[in-house]
This record gives sequence, structure tokens and C-alpha cells, in this order.
Amino acid sequence: MQIEKPYLMFIGDVADQLAAKTAAGIVDWRRDWCVGQLRLPGCKADLGIDDVGIAEAGRRGAKTMVIGVVNAGGVLPEHWIRSIVEALDAGLDVASGLHTRLEDVPQIAEAASRNGRQLFNVRIPSINFATGKGTKRTGLRLITVGTDCSVGKKYTALALEREMREQGLDADFRATGQTGIFISGRGVAVDAVVADFISGAAEWISPAADPSHWDVVEGQGSLFHPSFAGVTLGLLHGSQPDAFVVCHEPTRKTMRGVPAALPTIRQVIDATIASGRLTNPRIQCVGIAVNTQALDEAAARACLEEIAAAEGLPTTDPVRFGVAEIVKRVKALF
Repeated sequence: MQIEKPYLMFIGDVADQLAAKTAAGIVDWRRDWCVGQLRLPGCKADLGIDDVGIAEAGRRGAKTMVIGVVNAGGVLPEHWIRSIVEALDAGLDVASGLHTRLEDVPQIAEAASRNGRQLFNVRIPSINFATGKGTKRTGLRLITVGTDCSVGKKYTALALEREMREQGLDADFRATGQTGIFISGRGVAVDAVVADFISGAAEWISPAADPSHWDVVEGQGSLFHPSFAGVTLGLLHGSQPDAFVVCHEPTRKTMRGVPAALPTIRQVIDATIASGRLTNPRIQCVGIAVNTQALDEAAARACLEEIAAAEGLPTTDPVRFGVAEIVKRVKALF
């Protein structure tokens, strides 16, 4: 899959900033690939880049319109179809991170055909995976896990990859969601994999490697989330991690999208070790990443200090303060 750059980021009329997290992630990590954003009336998200129409995006050199939205079920709203067809008629390809296959919408398929444009369904695997085997393989692996969905697992994994490389480690980010695939150019969206094959998909993206090589695997969901714990568990078993980092958002009281109470960080650490030992008895927690976006700096630092003291682990906000201390711990332990 070779998606042409630069991108026009389409975020439609999403109801909040989190619903545009795919687009926001691409902008945060690959801003130079983005010529602007296309928002429909009523949109409640803003990527912090220029608002442009499709014609203007074409004049700025855009090659692909990216539907950078996440929603329940990954469905394509019918009123977005007009904008997608307009982009195809303007000579752009279209790439989507939704579950809906673009070519299954007749108007989109016809527009792509008449204009000779490509449609990319990043969330839909293009290969068949085997079931996971749990056989020990060479190399080292780190996975990010969470107290909830949308707490920073992808950002933490990307920050860890960058810092590990800066500290002299051989490390690669392994994407398991559509945003990570757009950012890295490779990976598999595990939430679109049939349940029996999730662990096999995780084995596929983090294969046997040099004994000193680190695969930094992007986590998904939470072992405590009623909707997505199955994806989290399959990914944990298949990635066979030696180390994990817990990601947390301290202001939440319930899990995103459901009324279930948020677990404690200690509960997540204990459950991850208990479950992860099935495929790697050596699994251990090496740090905690806290998303302090909702706190001012003084409150953020106080929060991090409190968690670090309670858990006895390096604790940081990867965006505000980096992950150097977590990587130092990784180097000391492995």
C-alpha cells in the first residue's frame, strides 16, 4: 500500500477533538505531509492547520484526501459521500481509516473508476493471518497498555521509539491501528482482524529479530474495557512483550463510551503481568505514561510525582516531558 503524499485531512463534522484523533495524530507526527484540513459545518474539532477546500488543496499539491476520523463501528456517514466524490473528481486519491470499505459505496466506486483514482482502506487487512502460536522468538518487545481507550498509547509508543533510537537502541514502532499505519507506512489495524487471528497478526508485525532489537508495539483498548478487552488481550499474547508501559488519563472517572469505572494503574499492571505471562514469563512494567493535557503544568507535575511515588516506576507525560527516564530503565533492565 503506497499512499501518495501530501494529504488533505478530512474530519467532516465530528462532535469532539477525540473523534478526529487519527487526523490529529498524522498532523502531530507528519505535519509536513498535510496541506490543510477540510471541515464540514458543525465540526467541533480543529487540527490547527489551514482550512482549505478541495480545489485549494489540489493547488497546494495534495495527492490524497485522508478521512482522519474514528467513530463507533467505523462507519461512513452518508452525508460525507459528496465530499469524497468531489475529491475524486478533483484528481485526488482517497484513503480511509474507517471499517466501511470505500468501494462498497456505489457513488464512490464509480467516481474512482471514472477518474482513475485509487481508494485505500487502511483499516482492512490485505493478507490472511495465521492463528498465534505463542512460540518464543528472538528479539525484544515493548507494548503500551492503558487504563482506558484513547489515553496516549500510540503517542507513547512513537515517543519511545524516537527516544530509544536517540539513546542508541535499535528500535522500530509497530503500528496496530489506522493512525499508526498512516504515520509509519506499515502495520495492521488489529481491530479489523477476526478474533481468532489477533494474536497471529501481532506475531506477524513483531517477528523474530536480532536479540538486541526492540519492537515497540502500539497498544489498543484496555484489558478492563468491556468493549475492547478482547483486542487488547490478543495483542498482548501475540506481541509477547518483555516490557510494557501503562498509559493513563488522570481526570477520567469512567471509561470512554461506557459507564464502567476506570481501573487503577496498579490493577492494570497486575492484570497485564498475569495475562502476559502466558507467552512471556519475563514480562514486566518499565514505566507509566500519563496524559496530562487537561492539567496545567503545576498540577501535571504534582500528578506525575504522586503516581511515581505510589508505583515506584518512572512516570512522565511523553508529550510534555519526554520518555528519557523510561528508556533509561529499559536499558538498565535488558
